[in-house]
This record gives sequence, C-alpha cells and structure tokens, in this order.
Amino acid sequence: MNEELKESIMGALELVIDPELGVDIVNLGLIYDLDLKEDGILTVTMTLTAMGCPLAGVIVDQVKAALNDIPEIKETEVNIVWTPAWTKDRMSRYAKIALGVQ
Repeated sequence: MNEELKESIMGALELVIDPELGVDIVNLGLIYDLDLKEDGILTVTMTLTAMGCPLAGVIVDQVKAALNDIPEIKETEVNIVWTPAWTKDRMSRYAKIALGVQ
C-alpha cells in the first residue's frame, strides 16, 4: 500500500470517535496495522482502550463506514487484538492534551 493511500485511510479513521473518551481512534493509538490485499480487502488490526468494551461493535461498524468511500477498498475486516496491550503511551500529544493526560 502506498503512503498516499495509507494517509487517506488514517485520515478517514480519524473521523471515528471513541464514544467513551470523545477522541478519535487514530490519536488514541488504537490502530496497530493496516493490510490491504490485492483483491481490495483491508484488514484493520486495532485494539480498544479496555477489554470487554461494551461499544466495540459500534466502533467496528464506524471503522467500516469511515472506509466505505475509499475506492481502493472493496471490503474492510476489523481484527480486534489485545496484544500488545493499549496504554496511554500510545496516545498522540493531541489526545493527551484533550484528555488531560500527563
């Protein structure tokens, strides 16, 4: 996947807001990997801030919806993983400021 397409995907994913924290999933550091196959199937490997998050299904649906308009992507699969575990160290400076995290 070229850098321009990756930037488009990450830009679209910045529109997906974690409903509990009110910050997008990219700045929270929840996106671990993007893998686009030649047949247009994109696998988004990501985590959530807490295991057993009741809004996991909502976030997965929002990820798929956010990527609908990118022509190179025919289908999106979301792979939720717990390793490596998410920590606040993965957050961008923007997210830390927005949430008041040191």
